[in-house]
Amino acid sequence: MSTKNLTKLVLSLAMSGAMATSASAQDTIRIGGLATLDGPFAVLGQEAFRAMELAFEEAGYQVGGKKIEWVRESSDGRPDVALTKARKLIEQDKVDILVGPVSGGEGLAVKEYAKSAPGRTFVNGFSAAQETTLVSPAENFFRFSTDGGQWQAGLGNYVYDEKGYRKVAVVSGDYSFGYTQVLGFMSEFCAKGGKVPEKVWVPNGTKDFSSAIARIPEDVDAVYVMLGGADAVNFLSQYYQAGSDTPLVAGSNTVEQTVLNTKGPFQRYLEGIPSAHMVADGLDDPAYKQYVETYRKRFPDGLSAPSAPYYGYYVATKAVLAALDEVNGDLSDNQAKFQQALAKVKLDTAFGPVELDENRQAIANIYVTEVARNEDGTLYNKMVRKTSAVNQVLGQDRAQFVARGVPSRDYPACP
Repeated sequence: MSTKNLTKLVLSLAMSGAMATSASAQDTIRIGGLATLDGPFAVLGQEAFRAMELAFEEAGYQVGGKKIEWVRESSDGRPDVALTKARKLIEQDKVDILVGPVSGGEGLAVKEYAKSAPGRTFVNGFSAAQETTLVSPAENFFRFSTDGGQWQAGLGNYVYDEKGYRKVAVVSGDYSFGYTQVLGFMSEFCAKGGKVPEKVWVPNGTKDFSSAIARIPEDVDAVYVMLGGADAVNFLSQYYQAGSDTPLVAGSNTVEQTVLNTKGPFQRYLEGIPSAHMVADGLDDPAYKQYVETYRKRFPDGLSAPSAPYYGYYVATKAVLAALDEVNGDLSDNQAKFQQALAKVKLDTAFGPVELDENRQAIANIYVTEVARNEDGTLYNKMVRKTSAVNQVLGQDRAQFVARGVPSRDYPACP
């Protein structure tokens, strides 16, 4: 073969390969999933990927006439690791859309990274730090789950009015989501006249809580505990082993399904603990009952009821699929049409309607609950109060809410 003909053949093959690659890219939408399969929140990550898997199965791994390809990565709850994995999914795996992460600090890191990748879309999984969407939001970052402050709507009022608590100490994870949850609780509790004389901050992954427990004042009516996953299990176990009998008020993840399904002597003490979240168990609603039945049938090795991280990732993935269907899978022009459609998605979920505000942050129902026991002995969070359509500024003036600053160790305060 002459050099001229060989050159033509090489060019022809290269063009054919490029056309095949282009066609493949056009016919396939790559969606990345980022969740924690290591570290203290590992069980949350398992639930997250169950949710994405079911959502894709329900769609037949097709949307807008295009095939869905799912690429997964695991983090461990640390922002630097989540950022590294997000970069890998976007820059090496070439995903078009990323769903995740799980933890609050992770979400902040991924949100900032999203600003450097405007041609891709980032949809939050379960991460719930308030400032992720409230402060300097990324135009291509969407959160269809409420944040940790929203999750506490109604709880401060409930424990003040119904439980009669006037002085409450705080034990919380020392990171952005912990600060957000504490703000959500204290906003109502302190406005009622309640006092918080002591805040004890502990790092994620703490194994020994003895020093934290020792710092709880003896003259408080209750202890507000905001810990999740293995941290929650370790604290609850050690709290009751130490003979502590001061009543607890739980942050959203402290008595979440992943904790209630963990076996241990601490379980016998949990009934009656009040909490609040974007989910509740045992609702007398057909949509909720179908949601639980579907989960149990598909994941017989799962929990007794779908967890909050499962719900967060399921709703996020459903929103992505709805918007892709709306634009027939069109991701052209830096995904402009898709992102416009995604911002307008309104979902009817097992826990009520979900829509986004101007910062692409969810507005949704929040449920105050108390831990109760089923006839089969399993624990669940029984709804005692619902607050409808909770927005990110908790019904307050947005400008004033933002001006007060992001939650921190010291803000808010009501000594």
